[in-house]
Amino acid sequence: MCWPKKSAEQRFYPQSIDEIRKIEYPLLQETTYLDHAGTTLYPQSCIARVSKDLTSNLFGNPHSQSPSSALSTHRIEDVRSQMLTFFKADPKYFDLVFVPGATAAIKLVAETLRDHSRRRTNGSFWYGYHAAAHTSLVGVRQLAKPGSTCFNSDQEVEDWLETVGDGCQYDIKASEVGLFAYPAQSNMNGRRLPLDWPGRLRSSQRSEHRSIYSLLDAAAYVATAPLDLSDEDKAPDFVALSFYKLFGFPDLGALIVRREAGHVMHDRNYFGGGTVDMVINGSAEAWHARKQTSLHEALEDGTPPFHSIIALESAVHVHRSLYGNMSNVSGHTTNLCKVLYDQMVLLRHHNGAAVCRVYKDPNGHYGQGESQGPTIGFNVRKACGAWVRKSDFEKLAIINGIQLRTGGLCNPGGIAWALDLTPSELMANYDEGLRCGNGIDELNGKPTGIIRVSLGAMSSMRDIEILLQFLRLFIETHRDIPKTRVAVFEETEVKDLLPSKKLLSISQLVTTGLDFQVQASQHDGKTPLRCPVGTCRLPLGVLSEQELLRHFQIHKIKRPKKRRFDIPRFCSHLCHG
Repeated sequence: MCWPKKSAEQRFYPQSIDEIRKIEYPLLQETTYLDHAGTTLYPQSCIARVSKDLTSNLFGNPHSQSPSSALSTHRIEDVRSQMLTFFKADPKYFDLVFVPGATAAIKLVAETLRDHSRRRTNGSFWYGYHAAAHTSLVGVRQLAKPGSTCFNSDQEVEDWLETVGDGCQYDIKASEVGLFAYPAQSNMNGRRLPLDWPGRLRSSQRSEHRSIYSLLDAAAYVATAPLDLSDEDKAPDFVALSFYKLFGFPDLGALIVRREAGHVMHDRNYFGGGTVDMVINGSAEAWHARKQTSLHEALEDGTPPFHSIIALESAVHVHRSLYGNMSNVSGHTTNLCKVLYDQMVLLRHHNGAAVCRVYKDPNGHYGQGESQGPTIGFNVRKACGAWVRKSDFEKLAIINGIQLRTGGLCNPGGIAWALDLTPSELMANYDEGLRCGNGIDELNGKPTGIIRVSLGAMSSMRDIEILLQFLRLFIETHRDIPKTRVAVFEETEVKDLLPSKKLLSISQLVTTGLDFQVQASQHDGKTPLRCPVGTCRLPLGVLSEQELLRHFQIHKIKRPKKRRFDIPRFCSHLCHG
């Protein structure tokens, strides 16, 4: 570990992150955005460049021969080529299909593999997926044959790849088509999984591995790390990703297909406009001929989102001018997240109990970009061990201008692992009323979800300082804190109650979608509902919704104006130094 003279924020980019944020992201002046795993933010100059492009050129529907159509077609193919280059994917060995997002890419692979297996065998394919998979990957099992395999750990995948002869415990036949899928990075806690599995699967000598294709969900990974597909022999057969997670704009995704696996995609049953050379209607005479000139032409149904694809060119250009390359982004975010993690685990209550329960995978190491991305999943606990409700945490975060993510995060396997929830417990929670996003925070003494913070290219040390300052609100510093007197306020007293004009009004908070009503189902009833702020013991159950709203607005931190300390430099991606 070495200590630089300048902060890590100034080391990786052509200009300082403070200057980038001031010019390109003015909305971050009063907002701490920590949900880059959901989507990162687009710079102002990108939108300006797109606007200039659209107002300076006439772009027509590419399914025509007019000059405006030809221009759109030409620009689309240019962008396709640029994106393959961005991921070091040689067009000789790869094709790129534009789709709405990573989920659409995953669904396209699943549907085409199902159709392919119908032509080849009995209409079903074997499916194996890693437990860290996003819900969109898990959903593929509904199109596969019954009894899909869920690998609960990296070691189970390793054993499956290395097992020879008849030692395999999974129901795979040598004549059967199969798909192995996993995320390059967990969207729950940022742990990065091995990228060599697809190559090892392809080089396996086992007969049942020969017809198994690999699908890599790279949506979370590509946002802050370089994806290198230069070695076609080791690359996945299919890569799903979303460009808005990488650039913030446009809302677009891609499926990168290894051409050697392209024949699977040609067996897809459905066809849309622009994907066929001839269609004959009728009952007995029904026939169609799918386009064979290129894989993407046969898979991009209907009119492509040509304005979004054209806008992607500006997004890439501006991203490169601001950040240089993805290795820079990886180094920047890796350093920041290492500092955040190290500080979070040091937060302690008066009795030594940890404030944050961080759900770090044993195989992930903050500060090492090869194994860990810039995402932290955690929950907050009180000194007595009780959980701070994630909904209260998020309400207080929003009041303090901090945007993050809470809940199940569309990662059922990761949540089950983090919260130690068995399948029977999950089913019991569902029977007790737990639904996605319905606000039930705790059942039977266990949280139902977690809190997630994730960093992006434009994150700064100021973001880290603000979050840490906010987390300190939950520290209990004394054993016996006197109970706060419960006051009832009139509507006219709101302005007198609020210590700052910048605090949110009731109407502003209501329009953000916050629900401050305390529901009995959200708590196990074993401990009194009190304000989660460490130095406050106000009983929440005695307050009306508006009174609770006013009370939460009191707990507003003082946001730091500037960074005050440098941070150590850690390996950004490839080594363990």
